[in-house]
Amino acid sequence: MFDLIGKTAIITGSSKGIGRSIAFAMAEQGAQVVVSSRKADACQAVADDINQKFEGKSGGAIVIPCNISDKTALQMLVDETRAQLGKIDILVCNAATNPYFGSMQNIPEEAIDKVMDNNIKSNILLCQMVIPEMVEREEGSITIISSVGGIKASTVIGAYNVTKAADIMLVKNLAAEFGQHNVRTNAIAPGLFRTDFAKALWENPDILKASTAGCPMRRIGEPDEIGGAAVFLASKAGSFVNGHTLVVDGGSII
Repeated sequence: MFDLIGKTAIITGSSKGIGRSIAFAMAEQGAQVVVSSRKADACQAVADDINQKFEGKSGGAIVIPCNISDKTALQMLVDETRAQLGKIDILVCNAATNPYFGSMQNIPEEAIDKVMDNNIKSNILLCQMVIPEMVEREEGSITIISSVGGIKASTVIGAYNVTKAADIMLVKNLAAEFGQHNVRTNAIAPGLFRTDFAKALWENPDILKASTAGCPMRRIGEPDEIGGAAVFLASKAGSFVNGHTLVVDGGSII
């Protein structure tokens, strides 16, 4: 039911954190994964770990570095994946940025442009690049990594939350348009996880205690706890899940 043998998956921002977890989880289920982020050496380390762990099995990894803010680089990521692996069955848009911490009243225009381009525009462009072949095959899965920040407000990461809310609506619109071709588009909305991206919220024990006070499980999520959700959405197990946002946050938003 969760078998991904014979499938090819692109995972952006997969050199660490949540993206790395998803790459490992999909490779464990037999997928050929493309590890991608800006830094080739960091990607290679992840790919080497995957290939060593699953040596002799169907799942494996290759590296195609990509800066998601560059449309040419995005197209190269897609073209090179097809050249090396033949097709793209699964796309996971995980790479994102949060260049500003503070009131939306004071966010610089360049920070607005950066967060909008990286967290929304790059996802739209990547989807435009891979959807045609999925429609032609009448099969495909796209997962965009949103955030609980796309569901609730914040006084310090407001612009980031706006982009994550946009990703949730992007998923719904793509699901509505391409579901008829058996191309499913969903989102995952993680809560607080122990990643470099969220280090400011967990590195200090006092801040961590405050950050997890509203979570029924009274703890932070670990990156390895997110990969299974992505496998579910990409596999036969999730074959009738479309346009959905799966919240993985230990119950925090309740």
